[in-house]
Amino acid sequence: MAIGLFILAIIIQLAMVLAIFLLSLSRVTGSIVALVTVLVTAFISPWSLILGIPIALLCIVLLVAPIRQSLITKPVYKTLGGAMPSMSDTEREALDAGTSWWEKELFMGAPDWNTFAQYPYPELSAEEQSFIDNEVEVLCAMLDEWKIQHEDKELSPEAWQFIKANGFLGLIIPKEFGGLDFSSYAQSRIMSKIASRSPTAAVTCMVPNSLGPGELLMHYGTDEQKQRWLPGLAKGDEVPCFGLTGPEAGSDAGAIPDTGVVCYDTHEGEQVLGLRMNFSKRWITLAPIATVVGLAFKMHDPEGLLGNPDKTDYGITCALVPASHKGVIIGPRHNPIGSPFMNGTVDGKDVFIPLDYIIGGVENAGRGWRMLMECLGVGRGISLPALSTSASEMTYLSVGAFAKVREQFKISVGKFEGVQDATSRMASNTYMLEAFRHLVTCGLNQGGTPSVMTAMAKYYATETMRSVVNDGMDVVGGRAVQMGPRNFLATPYQAIPVSITVEGANILTRSLMIFGQGAMRCHPYLFDELQLLQSEDKEGALKQFDTLFFKHLGYTFNRGAKAFVAGYVGGSNHAPSFADSFTRPYYKHINRLSASFALTADMALGLLAGDLKRKEMLSGRLADIHSHLFISTAILQFYEHGTKSASERLHAEVALQNSLYTIQEAFEAFFANFPNRMAASLVSFVTFPSGRIFTPPSDELKRKLGDAFMDDYEANPFRDYLKTMVYYNTEANDVTGRMEHAYQTLLSIEPLWQRFKKAEHKDSFEGLTFEDHVVYASQNGDITEEEAEVLIQYNAIRFDSLLTDVFDKHLLHAQERNNPHSLDNAVQQLTDYAQLKNDAQARNGIATHITAENNVDSNDDLAVPTSTDKPTGDANPNHGYESDGDVEMVKEQDTIEEVRAQTDFDEYDPEVEALDHRHRDAESHLSERMSNNHRLNQYNTDEVDRSAASEDAEIAKDDIEKPATTDPKWQDGLRRDEGDKV
Repeated sequence: MAIGLFILAIIIQLAMVLAIFLLSLSRVTGSIVALVTVLVTAFISPWSLILGIPIALLCIVLLVAPIRQSLITKPVYKTLGGAMPSMSDTEREALDAGTSWWEKELFMGAPDWNTFAQYPYPELSAEEQSFIDNEVEVLCAMLDEWKIQHEDKELSPEAWQFIKANGFLGLIIPKEFGGLDFSSYAQSRIMSKIASRSPTAAVTCMVPNSLGPGELLMHYGTDEQKQRWLPGLAKGDEVPCFGLTGPEAGSDAGAIPDTGVVCYDTHEGEQVLGLRMNFSKRWITLAPIATVVGLAFKMHDPEGLLGNPDKTDYGITCALVPASHKGVIIGPRHNPIGSPFMNGTVDGKDVFIPLDYIIGGVENAGRGWRMLMECLGVGRGISLPALSTSASEMTYLSVGAFAKVREQFKISVGKFEGVQDATSRMASNTYMLEAFRHLVTCGLNQGGTPSVMTAMAKYYATETMRSVVNDGMDVVGGRAVQMGPRNFLATPYQAIPVSITVEGANILTRSLMIFGQGAMRCHPYLFDELQLLQSEDKEGALKQFDTLFFKHLGYTFNRGAKAFVAGYVGGSNHAPSFADSFTRPYYKHINRLSASFALTADMALGLLAGDLKRKEMLSGRLADIHSHLFISTAILQFYEHGTKSASERLHAEVALQNSLYTIQEAFEAFFANFPNRMAASLVSFVTFPSGRIFTPPSDELKRKLGDAFMDDYEANPFRDYLKTMVYYNTEANDVTGRMEHAYQTLLSIEPLWQRFKKAEHKDSFEGLTFEDHVVYASQNGDITEEEAEVLIQYNAIRFDSLLTDVFDKHLLHAQERNNPHSLDNAVQQLTDYAQLKNDAQARNGIATHITAENNVDSNDDLAVPTSTDKPTGDANPNHGYESDGDVEMVKEQDTIEEVRAQTDFDEYDPEVEALDHRHRDAESHLSERMSNNHRLNQYNTDEVDRSAASEDAEIAKDDIEKPATTDPKWQDGLRRDEGDKV
């Protein structure tokens, strides 16, 4: 009995501690509750004081301020003050610049889903939609990236004029200054569509609308500066660039050596106070054609001419200088890999500018770094993620089309599981990127400058795009390796390093910025604590620190308790009101992982302090966790506003499972490498008491998504949706339209094509070429003459879409490719092989086919041909692949059931659908009708041969069924007039 009461008392005490943490009671309230519980449990079992006395003593310490401060606060303050590195003014400005948004909720371990549900989903205004449908569409039609990259090395004069005249350089400028004043979401959509056609044009339009003089002037410029520059920038009369990086300052842009020294000199004939500038900038986009240059430099006033002799170093400052200003040297161009957008150098030696060239005037001297951080943060969240999303979406469309059109081993390459491993990854990653774009621009539309969120967007969008394009290269193979105007993947592939490098190198963005800034901007107490630790008023700071520190401890223990409980019963059930049976479990997982992240981050910050800044691998893993929590919520939001079709659910499910698995593995790697093994083991046990709980997507899921990747319209609404996000066309002679034209044509005739190919693979037709087989089938009545023409036309389109470019021996000029299967050349592919074979066998008395009565089954749809030739190559069933993508054991391939299954063709009744306005109409079909082709190639035989062919026809008729109805018009664009019918 005594033992039982003792155990009960201990359980009550432990439950009390857990409840205090879960309810997040204040220091005073929690201490009083604990003391009362200790007294109550002492009456139940005096032995419970073994645990109760330490709890009571701790409560007394927490309640009595002098004791608490002496034993806890002062030692902690002193220890952390010595461990934390000093913070420079530049670092303080960078951390203080920007705001936080939804990423803060996830960092703090208790996301408010009611707030999340109320975020306005980004949409385009009527004006923005019209601009995308008209001006952007026209611009895209003007652009030929192969010509831009390999011939002109720049945009055409016509494209430049159109960009300037239609406000592409002034998307963010207010209407009062002549700009378009579009939302962040609209900017993202516009850049995506342009990038889908030409990365060069996209970068050209991107820079003035992100980090550039326009953005800085709008937020910080004087009224006079705004009136002077913004109208010209909006109209394109002024072309801006911004000089930040240089030979000695790349990722560490704060270390720029460029200077501006306050002095007197002559400007426009007058003696004025200004700056003597010396600068050398490189990698400056639009510099070679800029009319106005923004410059970042370090400002010095050694003589105290500004009126404060004690302040000689003002720090980083931004100024706006006309490119024609005396001494400014716009240098030669750089050659960015894969995209010849205008990029070059800006130099100046002893260049004198008046003080009113400083953006915002003298009052903003020394505030340049804060200005840059705020403006750069917004650009990171719009421009590069938009380009990355666009590249991934075009890869999705083009590679999906290729995977279906391209056949090997009798089936579309997209049916192979090895390929589906890549295509399922491409599909889910593209879905993630589109979802990511929506949530990020949602935050930007609401104002503010969330620097952590935009750093996440820049890094994970560009890295995910790298993965998508690389997977696409693997799938397309040689068709993507060979350069030329037909190559639809080389352009985004070559441009990957640009996106990875600019606006903050990816390695440092992940390793330093995301968690480093996230901890300061998103943690509820850390930034204020750090300020107090470095305060010169130690006594005053200690009192404030005492309050903050114990609030911080309460926050940490609360997240730890939540993580501990979630480890056994799952996360909190809190979710947005719109959550359904599919999404609700994922919200629960995010609640759990968010609490675990808050606890883990606090452990790292508390134990490593300033050393965490140098533990970049650990910091990078924490960045992965934080970012994928954000990405998961983006996927859930995007799914909620989507079609919720079975296909879209597949995309979302695989994307969500990938993110959750990434988070889990980042946790595991973090704990395995954390220097304090005891702390890591304890937190690992609290957060993952049962070990790993998430697995990557199953093979079955990836197979299903790999199949959906090749579907369109109702079968895959997401693919249909992507067409509205990019410059989509089905022009047969266009770099991206060519493959899409073949794909859409295949979709419209797929039942006929599949029935014919299955019969062809069974050697049901005589001849050496595809055209021979079509003629044979047509002659014997297995297909109509119109169907024969449709097959030949599609085969020509298919073959052309798979051709790669060839050049002269110096690789200067792409040469025109000859398509042997084109409508004009198809007749040349016919051979007399079948006639020669039949004649030879007739002379030797060899029966070429079994008779109908000797068939396996009189009800069979396919008569099995007999031949003395052994099957070889694709005709050999031993490779184990079937035309529908199934794999059978060799012993199963000779059964009656297998033969029947392979030849059970459904009737085909194609529906006529409205054609896309860009669908290419049919070229003229064969110059002679199929009957003329037959005569030209000796298929008009004598009555004896006709008798033999008649016997063959009886067999082949079983090989391929006729369609129940024959529609004279096909929805693939291969239309024929009524007069074309025979």
